[in-house]
Amino acid sequence: MIPAAFDYVRASSLEEAIYFLHKDPDGTKLLAGGHTLIPTLKLRLATPARLVDIGGIAELQGIQITDRVIRIGALTRHAELLASNELREVAPIFSRAANRIADPQVRNRGTIGGSLANADPAADWPAVVIALKAELELVGNGIRHVAARDFFVDIFTTALEPTEMLTAIIVPRPVSGMRFAYRKIRHPASGYAILGVAVGIHLKDGLVADASIGLTGVANHAFEGRVATDTLIGKPLTTANVEEAARLLSENTECLSDHYASAAYRASLIKTETRRALLEFGS
Repeated sequence: MIPAAFDYVRASSLEEAIYFLHKDPDGTKLLAGGHTLIPTLKLRLATPARLVDIGGIAELQGIQITDRVIRIGALTRHAELLASNELREVAPIFSRAANRIADPQVRNRGTIGGSLANADPAADWPAVVIALKAELELVGNGIRHVAARDFFVDIFTTALEPTEMLTAIIVPRPVSGMRFAYRKIRHPASGYAILGVAVGIHLKDGLVADASIGLTGVANHAFEGRVATDTLIGKPLTTANVEEAARLLSENTECLSDHYASAAYRASLIKTETRRALLEFGS
């Protein structure tokens, strides 16, 4: 299929990309990895007047790790997150999740920022950044930071304003003893998550001192499983406590239903996979 005609601009800087967004926010689309945008252009589900290629903007790329934070440029590719030994030592959940994304072709072209800004309800990274308690850096009307748990609003809808772009993911460096897990039930054809659950647990003196859960694939947008983490804080991570947390999360989620997986099936997956993820930390 052939896309509708559009103007193409290759932005050389963040300022230039923002300029074009402000010039025509409704008629401009940003091109990063292109794995979602290009098919929608070919199907004419998107017909922008201008396509701004941001793939060459160096300041939007790379991984920086300090004593306090992990800063990941929005244009960092899935394959880079998978391959980074330094990132694997500090936060191995990145490589674990990246290795479950689609296939090598997608991992070598797709970007973490493109995935988050697209907000596909079955994408992997939204659950991960929620569990990591990340902040997303948005630039366009000045600079602002939005907690990952507040960024995803609805299906393919985020807190981004039309004149803003996602520039970086900022993750607090996990404290010593904080452990993360990511489990995914993937659609056999697309590789997207029927359910993806990212879990973070910090045990202190045998009790749960901190906990975080992010889910994707089961609802109309990725979300924080606070109903489960609230019931775990201050308790030992026993099988009974884990099962209760997973049950509450399952029963309090309004699940999607489609031709492949019913809402009841997704609810069942929430219960079983959240339980399995939590029990990776011992019972």
